[in-house]
Amino acid sequence: MLEGLSNTPRIKPAEEGDKRPVSVSARLGRLQFHNSGKFRVLQVSDIQDGAKVSKDTIALIAVSLDTVRPDLVVFTGNQIAGYDSAFAETFVKRPWNVQEAEREAVERTKQQVRGAIEQFLTPLIERSVPFAVTYGNHDAQCGLTNAQLDEIYRSFPGCLNPAPCDAAGASEMQEPGEGLLPKQTVVPFAPGTFVLPVLGLEGATNVLALALLDSGGYAHGGGFAAPDGEALAFLKAVPHRLGVRMMLFQHMPVPQFYDLLKPAKANAPYAMQGYRAHAGCYYVLDGERTQVGGYLGEGISCPDESEEFGLLHDALIGISAGHDHRNGFVGELDGTMLLATPTCGFDTYGPAPDHRATRLIEFDIRHPHEPRTQLLTFGELVGKPSSKKAYTYAINAKPPQDGEGDDLLRKPSLVSRLLGLFGRK
Repeated sequence: MLEGLSNTPRIKPAEEGDKRPVSVSARLGRLQFHNSGKFRVLQVSDIQDGAKVSKDTIALIAVSLDTVRPDLVVFTGNQIAGYDSAFAETFVKRPWNVQEAEREAVERTKQQVRGAIEQFLTPLIERSVPFAVTYGNHDAQCGLTNAQLDEIYRSFPGCLNPAPCDAAGASEMQEPGEGLLPKQTVVPFAPGTFVLPVLGLEGATNVLALALLDSGGYAHGGGFAAPDGEALAFLKAVPHRLGVRMMLFQHMPVPQFYDLLKPAKANAPYAMQGYRAHAGCYYVLDGERTQVGGYLGEGISCPDESEEFGLLHDALIGISAGHDHRNGFVGELDGTMLLATPTCGFDTYGPAPDHRATRLIEFDIRHPHEPRTQLLTFGELVGKPSSKKAYTYAINAKPPQDGEGDDLLRKPSLVSRLLGLFGRK
């Protein structure tokens, strides 16, 4: 612990009867470090559910909010399982296979998607926590474009996704002017790709930026596509304009995540086979490049080639990605943090139920480019899942350890657990 760091308790779960926003930034009207010197982001990845969202998923989100009281929640894609039978009328397997569906069918899908989104956003809305959203490879399979999904998200209070802008207006600062953060500026580019500046204690200067990137979907010929080149050029320019480095949130890992692994024999304990370009090799986590307590439960699924890391490296604090449901680890490459966040969903494959998780990322005003992070697991925060569903694909090759390093949490009270399970009044 650094000298001068207070040992006072961290932000406590909301007290019963306290009607103020759980998010301190929501109280301030903009994303800003507060008097504690902290700024907290909660990452939620791969809910990947259909029209009815698992109540265990909702419970995990709710108790995570009460436990860490984040300034902002970032959803990093595949909120919607676009392939779910509920969206069969408008389902598209690949974006280039899109055919115009009947208007009535599209409207039905919009209503079903909106209903699903409302279920997992309700804990945020009840607690007045702002949020931002990007997209993965499954969201648009429901037949709605990212722009249409953006419109649905923006209909809920607290959404920071910017309004549509034409090419001429991209990168021009927008001020929402209403909602939970009426003073917050946003730098837009496209649905799922934009930047949110975060101010210092006095609210006068930018300290860092939170960037969201639509990291792309499927590639022709198989595998995954790299992010759009114009989107990368936008992100490369914005930090220079704002005068700060950025923490980047996206769905798909970059190929450099493989640099946090080391080759192993196929029969080595806990070895995982690589994906596509790496399919001929097996890997384990490199203990010299990753934090203790992380786990590798599947090969890294990413584009075979991408210029993203090279183009953005100098502007980055780190990249936090989802997509690989069974991976939960943190490493560093050339001074840039790389974070793999597992699924928090209970109707999709992933780690054992008690290790479905959200991720806390905590920034400190004294060293804002060196955030600390921790996975918030279902078993720790909530307990046993209520569902009796068999988790056929839930077994890890390596049982996750106790955590990724520092314990950033105050243990949640029984009251906060019950609030998360049964709803906060």
